[in-house]
Amino acid sequence: MIGPIRLLAAAILAHASVALAQPLGPPSTDSQQTEEFKLKAEEYERLTVPVSVAGTGPYYFLVDTGADRTAISRDLAGRLNLSPSQDARLHSISGPSSVATAVIRDLRLTSRPVTIQQAPLLNARHIGADGILGVDSLSKERVVFDFVAQTMSVVPSTAAEVRDEAGAIVVKARRRNGRLIISEAKADGRPVTVVLDTGAQVTIGNAALRKALRVGERLRVTGTIELESVTGGKVQGEVVTLPKVVVGGVTLANLVVVFADAHTFRQLELEQRPALLLGMNAMRAFKKVSIDFANRRFRVVVPEHSEGLVRLARL
Repeated sequence: MIGPIRLLAAAILAHASVALAQPLGPPSTDSQQTEEFKLKAEEYERLTVPVSVAGTGPYYFLVDTGADRTAISRDLAGRLNLSPSQDARLHSISGPSSVATAVIRDLRLTSRPVTIQQAPLLNARHIGADGILGVDSLSKERVVFDFVAQTMSVVPSTAAEVRDEAGAIVVKARRRNGRLIISEAKADGRPVTVVLDTGAQVTIGNAALRKALRVGERLRVTGTIELESVTGGKVQGEVVTLPKVVVGGVTLANLVVVFADAHTFRQLELEQRPALLLGMNAMRAFKKVSIDFANRRFRVVVPEHSEGLVRLARL
């Protein structure tokens, strides 16, 4: 059995009456403009990129496609003397809570600055970074993770994708609360809804999927894990290796999943149907991953000679 270990899992940030990130100044007229950043893997193997705030930095923010709002650490907000804003309701994997927020002006990942009216203030030790870059900062972009070159590219969704790239597979998605959700998926032969979540270190399954797969009877639990949310809340989970998960035209073999009572599924109204938060342990199996929020597309490039079957290492 695997003893309890600490894994960081993404938050789903949802607030009442919160303004989205707003561009400061006119949008770029160059629809083909691509900006590339060197990825940095933090302690928990998630992805951070350098950003600047009000001309200072770089600061490293976690790229989190499972968060609908951008957040910042309390320590960095204090050092930058950011203006406070009204409190907001935050939903993480461990449940809802009330958090203080601040206004972030001139936040730059690309050449276009944005302002965040109500950025939740979180402890840096809980998020493992200086902040979280949420979907509100990326909603009109296509984000491409190249795990071979260890880079992230941000491309306007209007720009054309690379054609005839060997091993490329495109999966259609839909949006809910800003996140991309894939319905064309199966876990060990059972239909499953997949939420793309680059902020989670590991893939998380809900109770409905656990029941459908008869975990503990047909599939063996190999250990327990403690998940920690960005608010510091903890959720216990069971480690199970799924022999086969199919997402669109891609098959993942031996995918490690943590089954846990994560509040995220209730917040997304997915607690009654089998669902997965597809985390970084799955994403890193590909050469490239492209997440296009505006066009609702999930594109992956599988390793050579895989023929759509990607085998993951067992935990």
